[in-house]
Amino acid sequence: MKFSGVSDSVKKNGEAATPSNSDKPVSQTSVSSGDDNPMKSKGAMAVSKSPTKPVTKTGISSGVDNPVKSKGATAVSKSPIKSHGKTGASSGPILGVRGRTSVSPVDKGKSIVSDDVGEVITFKDVTFGPHQDEVRFRLIHFWEAWNVQTKVLIGIEMLLINKEESVIQGFNPYGRIVTYLPHMKAGCTYRLNKFFGSKNKTIYRVADPDVTISFSWNSALTALKDSSIRFPEDRIRIHGFREFDAASDLRGDLYDYIGHIKLVNGKVPSDGLLLDEAEIAVSHRVELHVQTHDDPVMKLYLWDKAAFEFSEKFKASRGTAHVILVTTLNPKRFGGVLSLSAMASSRVFVDSDVQETLFYLSWLNSNLDVASRINAEVITKPEPATLGELFSYMNQTSFKVALFECTSTIYDVVHGSGWYYIGCGVCHTKATKGPTTLMCKKCGKSEIVGVAQYLTKLSVYDHNNQAVFVVLGDAGEELTGKKANELVERYYQANDSVGGDHMAPVPQAMVDTIGQTRKFIVKVSNHNLTAKTQTLTVTKVLPPDTPEPESSLGENVDEKGDTEGGDNAAELGKRGADVMESEGVKRAKCG
Repeated sequence: MKFSGVSDSVKKNGEAATPSNSDKPVSQTSVSSGDDNPMKSKGAMAVSKSPTKPVTKTGISSGVDNPVKSKGATAVSKSPIKSHGKTGASSGPILGVRGRTSVSPVDKGKSIVSDDVGEVITFKDVTFGPHQDEVRFRLIHFWEAWNVQTKVLIGIEMLLINKEESVIQGFNPYGRIVTYLPHMKAGCTYRLNKFFGSKNKTIYRVADPDVTISFSWNSALTALKDSSIRFPEDRIRIHGFREFDAASDLRGDLYDYIGHIKLVNGKVPSDGLLLDEAEIAVSHRVELHVQTHDDPVMKLYLWDKAAFEFSEKFKASRGTAHVILVTTLNPKRFGGVLSLSAMASSRVFVDSDVQETLFYLSWLNSNLDVASRINAEVITKPEPATLGELFSYMNQTSFKVALFECTSTIYDVVHGSGWYYIGCGVCHTKATKGPTTLMCKKCGKSEIVGVAQYLTKLSVYDHNNQAVFVVLGDAGEELTGKKANELVERYYQANDSVGGDHMAPVPQAMVDTIGQTRKFIVKVSNHNLTAKTQTLTVTKVLPPDTPEPESSLGENVDEKGDTEGGDNAAELGKRGADVMESEGVKRAKCG
């Protein structure tokens, strides 16, 4: 989808090109004054045929040797951030990515050139209401603003910085995108005459001022050609683990993160490591485990444009990128575990992209013992979750295989489907019967020794929900303290008259677990999505009243958006109870 009157000026990568044949200001008329609703605007705007000219970037040198302050502090970069190869600077929004028409195909409005130049003011002088003044700034970055409920594009958000090193948020309403977007280029400097000081949003802010500079019906945007005015190139605000932890789930201001990469989608960065680009193209997601100095390891989720940007940079590094800086992150908790989630405004830098990453890379190379203190598999804990949270997670469209720690009480043992199976003694795959022997398809052997393995269904509950857990393999031994094969052999030794096809009843050791409250490590698998079943697989049972052992995570939780489907938990819990009833939940008799 293309914007009418803009498509020729928008590069393939989504960055607005800046034509170079004039320095006249761009403004517009024929727009309903005071009404930025594109559904009400009856006339589209034409782009000036005398567009602006880009200005060479300049920076400020403040003598600061290391813009990344000691961990936990907010760092504002005062020295210019110099590019080294590809940078994470904004390439502008990828317009129309959601397939919606953005501008009327008929351009009836006319651009005008205004000779009325107002007084030059600073960002600190911007107040609520219309301004006839002029502001001068560098356009650091811009991105699309969408209504999260209606999925409608509402405008372009911007991050602006002036020579005083103050930062403010800007906004180009939907109805004026076609007028100003072709003349916007990240990194260039501009003068804006006439604008409206609108109230800044109260959540997910990227700048401190409580007002936003909004393009209005009579705004005039011009490239700033005065090279004597020097602007910082960027603004970086680093937060550490403690600051993010304190701000989690508050939906407050968005800060930046820098650290070293421990895992990328469950894999250790190494020479030649390739990411699954097809999977990223479908999920629009990259999951990282990251650490700053010797702080705790955190999860970092990159979504959409940030995910694609990181994927390209990681591919260019041939899998060896070690340092990452991501701007404007939202700290959240799921099941009590802290994670960082990228936003539409987020930018990604790695290794030698900018000064901040270069400084951190230098530290990393000098502190390899700290960087490798957690082993290569990055040992972390499965995320705690209630049954309700598990059901809600399975109801998400961004569902992914994941491990959780769930504390539940055993109500009963489900019988009627057997509590064990006969598996291969080597790989534990369920054995198949041959003419005279047991066979294993996985091992490719026509004759194997069969060994009984746990496959027991338990009815469990917590404070608000019920579910069915399937205890597999070693998890059954961790629960009962007995090997399944030992219990089956003991039964047959005591009942030598029963046939070989007879199924041994549920043993007393399993019955004795009824009423126990235990911590289960459960796996939400693909069958929970494809088969729409609420039965959860238990991979490990923790001993009672002991600290949780740590588990290597190659599979983790998807997290996107502000809601986690909590409203569906009760209904999903009821469905889980219905499954238990249909399979005949009864107290098993002693075996």
